[in-house]
Amino acid sequence: QVQLVESGGGLVQTGDSLSLSCAASGDTFSRYAMAWFRQIPGKDRDFVAAISRSAATTFYVDSVKGRFTISRDNAKDTVYLHMNSLKPEDTAVYYCAAAPSQWHNTYHIAHEEYEYWGQGTQVTVSS
Repeated sequence: QVQLVESGGGLVQTGDSLSLSCAASGDTFSRYAMAWFRQIPGKDRDFVAAISRSAATTFYVDSVKGRFTISRDNAKDTVYLHMNSLKPEDTAVYYCAAAPSQWHNTYHIAHEEYEYWGQGTQVTVSS
């Protein structure tokens, strides 16, 4: 199994940029498709972005397309979420997640497909 630890959250202003990192350990990182989800109190955990094992394919929820970029470094066992032009509605706890995958170029977007989760990191965007 894999352990995930997020970092990089914080308090920023509207229009600012922020980068999150998620460090994996305990298993071969390149075996896993990865994703970022976010959650606000009282709401479901929502999909944000996903990346395949090989990093060849990515997918984003419409609300972050053109502003967020997911990437990974399999040599460093880390997945990233670079967030630009942040808005107050991006405020949430951000979680990274890992899904064992047979396919190098397939991403997953369903919450139920992810077996491993980090503890989350808070991102707050002030208006």
